[in-house]
Amino acid sequence: MKNITTRKLVESAMLIAVATVLSLVKIDLPFGGGVTIVSMLPLVVASHRWGWKWGVVTAYVYSVLQLILGLDNVGYATSFVMAVGVVFLDYIIAYTVIGLSGVFDVFMGKKRSAVAVGIAVTFILRFVCHLITGAWIWGKWMPEEFMGLPMTSPWLYSFLYNGWYMLAELVLTEIVAMLIYKPLGKFFRREDIPA
Repeated sequence: MKNITTRKLVESAMLIAVATVLSLVKIDLPFGGGVTIVSMLPLVVASHRWGWKWGVVTAYVYSVLQLILGLDNVGYATSFVMAVGVVFLDYIIAYTVIGLSGVFDVFMGKKRSAVAVGIAVTFILRFVCHLITGAWIWGKWMPEEFMGLPMTSPWLYSFLYNGWYMLAELVLTEIVAMLIYKPLGKFFRREDIPA
């Protein structure tokens, strides 16, 4: 049991490190936001490999690292309440929900389809977090026109801005996850560890 706990901690630390490095490699998109090179995938792997509860803990640690790396964004908030909103909705909750991906193994079994559904649902939850802060906090800086459309609602602006890059991130992560599942399936299902 001690060896499994040590292995879980070491692997999770490595997956957090890989996710953090991947988050720094970003392709800026023409309408704002950016797509990382599947930076959320290591968190998804941890959640499916070690279970969703451990996945949430792993994703939480990652969220704190992302907060530290993006701390200057909190400075844009014009009040304490808004700053708390940025900290929790743009960082802590937004990234921690990715750790819930493994919950679909409970309902669907440890299959490729559970990984696909887990990614889709948790990325949508992350999008909702960014949607709220985008309208509530970042909407102050909404341009008059975005993507060729007149902007009259911070909710529409936030939906388009965040939806644009989050959809790209979701699709890219789904593709890579499905491609690596077959060769790494035993790793995802923890079949590589002797009983």
